[in-house]
Amino acid sequence: MPRVLTIEDDAVTAQEIVAELSSHGLEVEWANNGREGLAKAIAGGYDLITLDRMLPEVDGLTIVTTLRTLKIATPILMISALSDVDERVRGLRAGGDDYLTKPFASDEMAARVEVLLRRNSVPLAQTRLQVADLELDLISHEAKRGDQTLNLLPTEYKLLEFLMRHAGQVITRMMIFEEVWGYHFDPGTNLIDVHIGRLRKKIDAAGQTPLIRTVRGSGYAIAEPV
Repeated sequence: MPRVLTIEDDAVTAQEIVAELSSHGLEVEWANNGREGLAKAIAGGYDLITLDRMLPEVDGLTIVTTLRTLKIATPILMISALSDVDERVRGLRAGGDDYLTKPFASDEMAARVEVLLRRNSVPLAQTRLQVADLELDLISHEAKRGDQTLNLLPTEYKLLEFLMRHAGQVITRMMIFEEVWGYHFDPGTNLIDVHIGRLRKKIDAAGQTPLIRTVRGSGYAIAEPV
């Protein structure tokens, strides 16, 4: 049974989350402040975390940043009353996997949790992806280019996995945004460009044949060198 950690200081909202996710067969544990939630998240054993953005003692953004710095890749659904695009982008850039604004519909929250859990599961039939000398281990989440291990942030890993699963195909910006970040494409954000740029610096380092290419007017593709 998947285990979920809910970090939420509002008791009514927390009870709503716990009840909804429990009804979907998930085991849910509740932490009512940021300090307790961070300690539980670091201790591990959870398949997903729902995280309030504004918390007493330690705020949600600090929790996300701390977990990602510690290389803890547990999927995180951020839930917040802060609905501005800039706030959503801050949460995602810090390492959050999805962002849901309050007030929210319980069934939508549950659906987003299910999507994140499904993304984090690995089919037994495929445990490794490869393009040229770039390899992605779907079990350990380790990426390597030749003999060099690549240090990828969780969102960078998901972006690379999506590109490699569609190697040789042109992937549109809309497809990337909806698959990796889980909501509709916002043409006003440069979030995808920022993450593609970071991936290129790590994967296509100096002296190596570039694998990620930009298809002008369409999107991006990763493929074997011609």
